[in-house]
Amino acid sequence: MAKSLLSRRVFTTSATAAALAALVPANQTAASTQARTAGTTMGAVRRITLYAERLEDGQLGYGLEPGNATIPGPLIELVEGDTLEIELVNNLDVTASLHAHGVNYDVASDGTRLNDSVVEPGSRRTYIWRTHAQGRRVGGAGIEPGSAGYWHYHDHVVGTDHGTIGIRRGLYGPLVVRRKTDVRPDKTFTVVFNDMMINNRPAHAAPEFVAKVGERVEWIVITHGEFYHTFHIHGHRWADNRTGLLESLEDQSRIIDTKITGPAESFGFQVIAGERVGPGAWMYHCHVQSHSDMGMAGIFTVTDAAGNVPGQPGGGHSGGDHSGH
Repeated sequence: MAKSLLSRRVFTTSATAAALAALVPANQTAASTQARTAGTTMGAVRRITLYAERLEDGQLGYGLEPGNATIPGPLIELVEGDTLEIELVNNLDVTASLHAHGVNYDVASDGTRLNDSVVEPGSRRTYIWRTHAQGRRVGGAGIEPGSAGYWHYHDHVVGTDHGTIGIRRGLYGPLVVRRKTDVRPDKTFTVVFNDMMINNRPAHAAPEFVAKVGERVEWIVITHGEFYHTFHIHGHRWADNRTGLLESLEDQSRIIDTKITGPAESFGFQVIAGERVGPGAWMYHCHVQSHSDMGMAGIFTVTDAAGNVPGQPGGGHSGGDHSGH
């Protein structure tokens, strides 16, 4: 696949400079719909349209255009202070919704039957998500945490009042809120453990992700379903903090290469592809032994500068997903 046209996006509160959407598909294909933005004193106001649709295999997905739904759904990125007005168009034959983790919203944007914030078949609804930066609470009663983090969104109504069937069939996607000073990655990969599947793919068919040595790669890991999983990636480590990056030589964040994640949890981190280990086929998988034995494993292919993997049969050129943002 072609590398995303939204590479190295620059976020700004200026209406003239905020021409690109803070959003790319989670499977790293190029986004064909850009958000319209307007500057505010708090940040940018971003407007996008998301479509809930049925896929050919009976699964469900969100997409930026009719007929282009994916599992996971599009990666949505915001910077603290931004507001997102996201119009959900329901092209399904059942009631659907959009519920977000980690951001601020009113009850009208909750995405639940409890608050009558769902979308009937053939209808549309605008959900409004707001973000804010860390700061002192009004009155000085401690520090209010900001919105920055690796979050996610999902349906909350298909099948049950908790969206159990919608999530099981693929109505979910990643959501990242960054601080203005955060380092931007070259590529972002999303891994969703959904019961015993990765990104709703069958056993032993997990996606392959591809990057070149030296590229800054961001991983977003989300879990849905009934089980706890343990994400592990071979040959790479990260800091167990908000970004996965060490802030200074004095930063005492724990360094890990494995992290437990339960239903509705999400985390993310950045690594430099092949740093100190070089190119190769590096496995990522759930480290619950029975889960990996049943097929919850995939490959992170790190190529050299020419796009080759030394020692790989057939001349060493990888055919995986090279795209990213």
